[in-house]
Amino acid sequence: MSSPRSGVDVVTEALAEVHGRYGSLSDGRVADYIPQLAFADRDCFGLALMSMDGHGYRAGRCGVSFTLQSLTKPFVLALALAELGPDDVGRSVGAEPSGEAFNAISLDAVTGRPANPMINAGAIAVTALVPATSPAERFSRILECLGRFAGRTLYVDEDVYRSEVETGHRNRALAYLMRGTGVLRGDPVQAVDTYFRQCSVRATVTDLAVMGATLANGGTNPVTGERVVPEPVALQVLSVMAMCGMYDAAGSWMLHVGLPAKSGVSGGLVAVSPARFGIALHSPLLDAAGNPVRGVAALRELSERFGLHLMHNAAPGAPTVMLSTTTSSGRIALIAAQGKLDFTAAERVLFALERRRVGAPGGVVLDLERVTGMDATAKAMLERALTLLIEGGHDVTVVGDLPFRARGTWRRSTDRAQALAAAEHALTAARDPNPDPGRHAG
Repeated sequence: MSSPRSGVDVVTEALAEVHGRYGSLSDGRVADYIPQLAFADRDCFGLALMSMDGHGYRAGRCGVSFTLQSLTKPFVLALALAELGPDDVGRSVGAEPSGEAFNAISLDAVTGRPANPMINAGAIAVTALVPATSPAERFSRILECLGRFAGRTLYVDEDVYRSEVETGHRNRALAYLMRGTGVLRGDPVQAVDTYFRQCSVRATVTDLAVMGATLANGGTNPVTGERVVPEPVALQVLSVMAMCGMYDAAGSWMLHVGLPAKSGVSGGLVAVSPARFGIALHSPLLDAAGNPVRGVAALRELSERFGLHLMHNAAPGAPTVMLSTTTSSGRIALIAAQGKLDFTAAERVLFALERRRVGAPGGVVLDLERVTGMDATAKAMLERALTLLIEGGHDVTVVGDLPFRARGTWRRSTDRAQALAAAEHALTAARDPNPDPGRHAG
């Protein structure tokens, strides 16, 4: 994990500013329904951000460890989805906001399923889904998974675990209700005990930022480089977090902050800016919905300052299509692209290609020399477009690497000028299959 060199950097400065601005907020109260949580330092407040390149930024008390509580829910959901797939998991838990408190009895009247995996009932059901031959093995797999997300070994706070066991009667009731509906697999007591241990895992704000960044990075830990879960799993988890992660304040959170997030009653909060970073904080004072008061205020300001809302219309970068023209002969369309291609970028390339392409079969040169990458969608779009051009009788040349093979005959070149010359020669040869042997002599 790298950190900025000594001196002022913009990200640390921003974190420090919001830390200073909201560190004095005294609204809210420390959770005490789990007695051990009542001992938390109400003045503790730390912020940490981890980028996709493994660059870490911190402000405040980031080395203080705390039990993750409900913050474990998205990461254990990721483990279950990676092992079983969305269909199997979906038979035991839904994906709709409940509009109720985290410990509400929120079971579907028809299916008996909990509303979503971010409330306690849904999380207990998901924990019980993790494949294992015994409760001990199941928790061992969960703890290992949480550690892989954090990039280091985590451990259980035994005092908090015992406190949860002594007071967690409502969670046991939820488990028995789900067992009665057939949703919960296995013994309810064992399922809840594993869930209590899961909630009692300790981590720091810095750990939590790395965990969020791993989801932001498509399931790959940006610090260790380890692939923790497949990219589609990260996408599914972030979707659930966006809809349900902030309890019955999820709608207000998405309206004002606009990032997938999850909070926990110990005062932790993790938010994810997909493909950019994970950000985490810890502050034990909670609002009525169970979310950290200072954290909600701090993330709202940071989102506004840096334009982090998912619905924000980001400023355009360098143009995808850097050249769109037709050669002087009028027979060849030339399109040159740059950057990383996704659906939006590929659509721009194909639209430019269609505009420049001559009506009758002619030449097409697609220069991808400065394209730095393509996602699966862009590859499929380009492959299909080139196939249609070839089937339509066009002479196709691609400059640069093409990570697939279009159906039909086409040529590849490493130089644009050579590609244009070859295309002109091919079109000439096609029009005059028996040229005068001396025509190009000399």
